[in-house]
Amino acid sequence: MNNNSWLKAGYVNEPVSKDLNLVDEIARLKREKNAVIMAHYYQTNEIQDIADFIGDSLALAQQAAKTSADIILLAGVHFMGETAKIISPSKKVLVPDLNAGCSLADSCPRDMFETFLKKHPDHIVVTYVNTSAEIKALSDVVVTSTNAKAIVDSLPKDAKIIFGPDRNLGNYINSVTGRDMLLWDGACHVHEKFSLEGILQLKKEFPQAQIIAHPECKKPLLLVSDFVGSTAALLKYVSQSDVQTFIVATESGILHQMQLAQPHKTFIPAPPVDSTCGCNDCEFMKLNTLSKIYNTLKFEWPTIELEESLRLKALGSIEKMLAISNKLGL
Repeated sequence: MNNNSWLKAGYVNEPVSKDLNLVDEIARLKREKNAVIMAHYYQTNEIQDIADFIGDSLALAQQAAKTSADIILLAGVHFMGETAKIISPSKKVLVPDLNAGCSLADSCPRDMFETFLKKHPDHIVVTYVNTSAEIKALSDVVVTSTNAKAIVDSLPKDAKIIFGPDRNLGNYINSVTGRDMLLWDGACHVHEKFSLEGILQLKKEFPQAQIIAHPECKKPLLLVSDFVGSTAALLKYVSQSDVQTFIVATESGILHQMQLAQPHKTFIPAPPVDSTCGCNDCEFMKLNTLSKIYNTLKFEWPTIELEESLRLKALGSIEKMLAISNKLGL
């Protein structure tokens, strides 16, 4: 089915005719194969528009557990496909491009993290969902930016906790919970490179605007923000707020859903330090394209495969997250 060039590329690099209506053809393949497309908020507008479900990491995990589809195509990054496969082992999980990794997940190699854990055997291991299946298998409970505070709050007050891999999110959770979690030194390259100077300049140009930020951003940016929250929380906030203009410090893909939900409001992407375009995109998320999604559905490759022993170990930490989230109504 797949050839050597596909394997080397990490995606199906079959030429797609320019005359092909990709939106219609993708819809046809979904019907024929009983497939669903799940897309993260950070995907391009055209991918979000064809998705059956759009959400952040928690919502995608929950939806993967519920779907009756035979095939899940995860338009996001590799760890999201792994999470779907961990939860739904009997389903075929596809990703459009195996090269769509995650800088945050890559900042936490399994061997180094395992060595770190052995030095602190009396700690509860809490890890952010932006990690490989191997890291999830070493964890007691997984969290997302949506539920991290609530889950940490649910742990015993005297518990010793390791939090990884995102030091910025960990510092933020420490500040809002009063905990003193031991943090792994990892970070997301997108949220690390926002320009505080550039954002404050935008604030001068648009004094009526509010600054809203993802908790993966650095502390100085969070301190000047009017609201801090996950992608889903940011979307909810701008929908409920009376404010008309927002400077948004997270991956720019979320602005599409914000604009669809609130077309009369103005959303300004926060600039990175090293760009002239004014946007801050995740190069991994943007590896997904309509043509790759079409080919992936057509040839049912690349697939996510996991050893069963690894899947079961990782499943425990995810199930604990979902159980706590459901109990708390998250």
